Amino acid sequence: MESKKKLSEKNRRDRIIAEARRRREQDYREQALKIFPWVCARCGREFSGKRLRELTVHHKDHNHNNNPPDGSNWELLCLYCHDNEHSRYLDQEWYEDETPSGEEETPSKYKPFADLDSLLKDKE
Repeated sequence: MESKKKLSEKNRRDRIIAEARRRREQDYREQALKIFPWVCARCGREFSGKRLRELTVHHKDHNHNNNPPDGSNWELLCLYCHDNEHSRYLDQEWYEDETPSGEEETPSKYKPFADLDSLLKDKE
């Protein structure tokens, strides 16, 4: 009986948190739609009417709690560009600049076009 009570309290708390997040997201989305033109900042597609729901608010610094009233941390992106931006961000975190051994990687000294001039002179 007591575990049911704990479970119902947890469900109630989860619903309250989810509702608060939804309201916050709705607030900054409405604000961003008032500030910015209804155009994807990456691909330039325009949105209006029912398709406006495909336009999302992207946080430039990836911090969803950073919502300045002037919208300086936001940009409007279509669903596709928004997904692409987040996958690029995750890829960047995954592939760090460090090498597995911890040593700094030396730049390549190979120059693919170094002998091109001499090859072109031979043909003349």
